[in-house]
Amino acid sequence: MDPNQTVGENYANPKTCFFHVLFKAGALAFYILSALFFNSFVIIFVVTVLLAALDFWVVKNVSGRILVGLRWENEINDLGESVWKFECLDQESLARMNKKDSWLFWWTLYLTAVAWIFLGIFSLIRFQADYLLVVGVCVSLSIANIVGFTRCRKDAKKQIQQFASQTIASRMSSTIQSAFSVV
Repeated sequence: MDPNQTVGENYANPKTCFFHVLFKAGALAFYILSALFFNSFVIIFVVTVLLAALDFWVVKNVSGRILVGLRWENEINDLGESVWKFECLDQESLARMNKKDSWLFWWTLYLTAVAWIFLGIFSLIRFQADYLLVVGVCVSLSIANIVGFTRCRKDAKKQIQQFASQTIASRMSSTIQSAFSVV
């Protein structure tokens, strides 16, 4: 790495990466440091959950689309069944995605969930059921994004494989047709 090069220059979307990390770090830092500044559990609960919800929304709707080219939705249909909807960029756009952006997205997604689980275990050991509730909400939001994006990535890979198979089959078909039409 060139000593004159800044770290942010390696990322294709440094502002998106910054906000992707900011809300995660903000929720975790507020939760950890809030005991030093506030005696009110309600303030700690509301602000921590609000920051975690902002993180959830930013990851699901903004940074997931920009950094890895994926977006997911889960809806309940009229029959009461859960229906997953996935969106991904086309194969050419996915191939151009920045590897550092993608690496940052996936690692922070998983590490945040691990951090919340660790804090949940810590609350459990200290017998703080009320703080375990805060952590439970934050873990749920983190795991929802992990599940959504993991399913979306698998669906995108399946779509790419289907597209490749169809392209090869159509090329072979046209080649065979042109070979027989010459005769």
